This record gives sequence, C-alpha cells and structure tokens, in this order.
Amino acid sequence: MRIKRISAAVALTAVGALVISGCAADGGGDTGDDSGLVEGSSITAAWNQAFYSANGNTSFGNATANNNINYLTYGNFSYYDNTPQLIQDTSFGSYEKISDDPLTVKYTIADGVKWSDGTDVDAADLMLGWAALSRALDTPDFDPSEFTDPDTGEFTDAFPTDVVFFDSGVTPDSRFGLVHDTPEIGDDGKSITLTYSQPYVDWELTLGTTGTILPAHIVAEKALGIDDPQEAKDALLKAIEDKDDAALAPISSFWNSGFNFTEMPDDPDLLVASGPYMISDFVADQYLTLTANPEYTGDLAPNIEEITVRFIPDPLAAAQALENGEVDIISPQATADLKTAVDAIDGATVLTGVEGTYEHLDLQFDQGKNPENIFKDPKVREAFLKTVPRQEILDKLIKPIVGDDALLRSSQIFVPGAEGYDESVANNGSDAFAEPDIEGAKALLAESGITNKDVCILYASNNPRRVNEFALIQASAAQAGFNVTDCGSDEWGGLLGTPGAYDAVFFGWQSTSLSVTDWTAIFQEGGINNLNFYNNAEVNDLSVEISSEFDEARQLEIKTEADKLLWNDFYGVTIFQFPAVTAFSDRVTNIDPSILAPTIFWNAWDWEVTDAGTESE
Repeated sequence: MRIKRISAAVALTAVGALVISGCAADGGGDTGDDSGLVEGSSITAAWNQAFYSANGNTSFGNATANNNINYLTYGNFSYYDNTPQLIQDTSFGSYEKISDDPLTVKYTIADGVKWSDGTDVDAADLMLGWAALSRALDTPDFDPSEFTDPDTGEFTDAFPTDVVFFDSGVTPDSRFGLVHDTPEIGDDGKSITLTYSQPYVDWELTLGTTGTILPAHIVAEKALGIDDPQEAKDALLKAIEDKDDAALAPISSFWNSGFNFTEMPDDPDLLVASGPYMISDFVADQYLTLTANPEYTGDLAPNIEEITVRFIPDPLAAAQALENGEVDIISPQATADLKTAVDAIDGATVLTGVEGTYEHLDLQFDQGKNPENIFKDPKVREAFLKTVPRQEILDKLIKPIVGDDALLRSSQIFVPGAEGYDESVANNGSDAFAEPDIEGAKALLAESGITNKDVCILYASNNPRRVNEFALIQASAAQAGFNVTDCGSDEWGGLLGTPGAYDAVFFGWQSTSLSVTDWTAIFQEGGINNLNFYNNAEVNDLSVEISSEFDEARQLEIKTEADKLLWNDFYGVTIFQFPAVTAFSDRVTNIDPSILAPTIFWNAWDWEVTDAGTESE
C-alpha cells in the first residue's frame, strides 16, 4: 500500500524547539489503542544516525538521534501528538500557572512515579532540571570554548574542576533563564514552584516537554560520591539551595558529560529510566535495544516488549533491510532511489510528503578552521553565499522524490506556507541568493583582499544525499575562486559548534514543539543552537522582546524584522524543506508519524505487532 500525504508543517504558524536532524517523517492521526504489553513481542526500526548521549539538553547531545531514544526512556509532563497538539501526561505529573503577575508555575510529580531502579521521581529531579536549564548558578563569564576537543566536540580533561557550568545554552533573558530565583519545594518533596522575572510566552514548554528530566540521585551519586539515593538527592538539593560552588561544580560536570556513551556503558546507573522503555543493549554503530520498563506505571505503557533501533546511514541499505525483513520501520534521509526502492517492496506501507525539517548552510562568524577566519568579513560571506546552488540542489536531489511538492525555503525563521512567510521573503533580501551569481562573488572576493580562500565544510559524510549536496556546492564555489575542502564526518553532530573544526556546515533543523521563540535559541548570542558564534545586538534585542510578547501581530513583526537582519548579515542560506519517506512492513501497525520530532517514535507505546509474517531477528 502506498499513501501520499503532504505534511501540515507547511501550514504551521510557528514550529519550535529545534534539534539537529538526521531525518524525519510526516503524518496525522490519533494515538491508537492500548491493548497491553505482549510478552516476547519485538520489532526493529532503522535510523540514520547512532545514539551518543542520554542527555539531549546539552549543546553536545541536542540531536534527534539522541532524543528519539530519550523521549521513550524519560517521563515528561507533556508531549505532542501528530495533530500536532500538546498533550499533558498527568500520569507523570501536572503543571499549572498559578499567577500571571509575576508569572508563577507549579510542577507536581504524580504519586507512584519511580525511576527504573525503584527510586522515587520527585522535586530533586525537577530542581536539578531548573539548575541546569536556567544556568542561574553558573560561574559568571566562564567561556568553555578553549576546553572543547575539536575532534569530538566534547569537553577535554583540561576543563576546570572548580567551575559551575551547565552546558544547556540557556541565556539569562529567555526560557528557563528567566527563573532567576531558586524554586520553592512543596507537597512533601513532590513539587516545585517557579517564579519568572518577566512574562514568558512559551512558559508551558519550559520544563518537561522540550527538556529531559534526568535522575538527580544518579547525578549526585556520581558527582559527590554518595551511594545512598536519598542522601544523594538531599546533598544535591542542599548544594542548590546553598549555592555551594564546591558541590555544584562536579554536579554540573557530570550533568554535562556523564550521560554521553556510544555503546553499552559499564555503569548500569547511566541507563536508569522513568519512561515506558529503558536501554537494555547497545552495540556501537550497530543497534540499540529498548525494553519495556518494569517500573513504569503511567498511561503510556507500551504494547511491544522490545524495540531495537538499528543504525543504517545509507537510505538504500535501510530499504534493503526492510525488504529482507531485517527491520520493520524505516524513515531515512529521502532520495529518489529510496522512493523507487520502497515502492517496489511488497506489503510495505509507504508515506511521503514534505515535513517541518529544513536544510540550511551556516557560516562560522568566528573560530573557524581557516586561520584567517575567512567568514568574519561580510564581503566574503556574501561572496560565498552567492555561489550556493540552492535551486540546483532542489531540482537534482529533492524534486525526484516529491516532484512539484519540493519546496525551496527562503526564510531563516518562517516555514513555507505559514502566516508571514510570503511577506517576509518578499523583503528579507533572500532573492539575491536565488541563483548563483559567480561574477558577483568574484568581485566581492577581490574587494575583500582575503588571501586564504580555503573553506572546509562539515556535513554528514555517511549520508548519500549530503555527499551529493557537498559536491554541488564545492563545484559552484570553485568557479568564484573558493577552495572548498571536505570536513565531512560520520560524527558531524558532536562537532557542531566546536571551535576550529570547520568553516561552514549544512544540516537540518528539526522541530520538536510549537513555539513562538524557537528561533531565538539559534540566533541569539549564547543560545544552545547558536553554533557559529553569531552575535547581532538587534537580533538579541528582538529575541528578548518576543519572549514576553503575547500579541500575535507584534510577534509576526518581530520575526519579520529578525529574518531581514539575518539575510542582511549573510548569516547563511536556507535551502529546502525536507522530503519525507517512511515505510513499514505489514507486521507492525499504528505507525502514524508526526511532523515534529520524534516523528515516527512519538507514539511508539501504541505500536503493535500484527499476525502477519514472522518476528524479525
């Protein structure tokens, strides 16, 4: 069966909370039924990038490949269905706004919610979330860039041990950064109450929807050397309430890096879960297995006991695995050859369309690989962007997949089809980069006087579509005199934002929520997704303004102003909305992807094994 569906993403007014994307899918529907766990049941899904961090809140771990898994292993107060609509999971906990002035929000963990090791989920876990995501306790003015490994993107052993630094990328005037005061604990240690310093339009998405709630007792045990879970939580709470830097420094250090692993860790404590599944097996670069969490008692109890996620970067290899019965669900980077391959698989359901993720190319404004910091000069930035063959990339790599539904994106902020998109594109200056202007690029390059014209581009080198994309950009830029070299890497995600690692990068931003302020995390100085050292005072001011702006007309004006500033700064170029191809076998049902991350996994607890075929191995 082959079904063609065009994603609702192109009609969204605001899609937010962006994460680094490998691939995604689209769809619509309900949550399916709840028939209960079937003992011994198992399926296999494929994803194009390997898992590498159980903390998706850090600048290193903020990637779809990680958060697909974290979504299923950590409980949250709410999640998005594929309508998309925000659904509160009251079986995990509840939240309520108890005051508008000042904005005050209370979060309460439901009775009986436990971590998979039997420890209660409680206010200590929420307080750790506040400390990390607000960065209110961080050592002032600390810059971690010189302690970042350019080969891996992780912090080095030289990172100072006496510094409090939570790598969540939150700025003091946005999101959780607006909660400056230590929250109040209540309800016998089951709730915290947050008071914001000013109104915040996306307050409902601050904790427990877009952020992972990590186990405070595990963090404190490892950071402070305390074996007893309750004593560890008490010590963590005391450190936060006393603002004890000596204790907070190792706590922040473990929160930053302690949950990074690329194979089954020796320490099983790192696998402690509060969601419907927990990690039970993990072989580096091959697969990760999730097993139903025996301690989970919430409303999202799964039907399938075991889900294995195989890491298959090559879309055609994923299609072959589906045809061979080795996997049951695939949603890889879409290519024309992939679409042809899955259409030929008997018994497979194929969903296609255009989704909310978009491809873009960014330039490093500072700390690039080129010793002359080539893109510090706006003339060089403009020259390089004039060489990017956006339309050719769309025509050769995307149109063969979805035909006339292929969308060239010309806004850094607005989704094509959304309110304000057409008006912004008409005035933001993107038309200067609709087609390559090689002669114009040559003239600008000559005016700049730059002598070292090397531009090393980072991209996913194990992704065939991106390999072709790199080749098209490289050939076009060479005509203007740039020497584009290959910084492609299988480990590209961890390298993003790493000083000295590359000069330009292209990848996809994937949306995880409906948010007014999503774009501020990319373009505001210090934001978690500001990976290219961009800093524009006007954009920073607009980012701050929109966080407290509830008037929709003014929100549109702010985003339109910011969009124009970004194009005028030659920030980079947007290229295309992602095409989506999801395929699954007839031995699994209730697969109904969302336009928001985690796409195919959003309702994994509703998946069921059918009577068709035999179980995959």
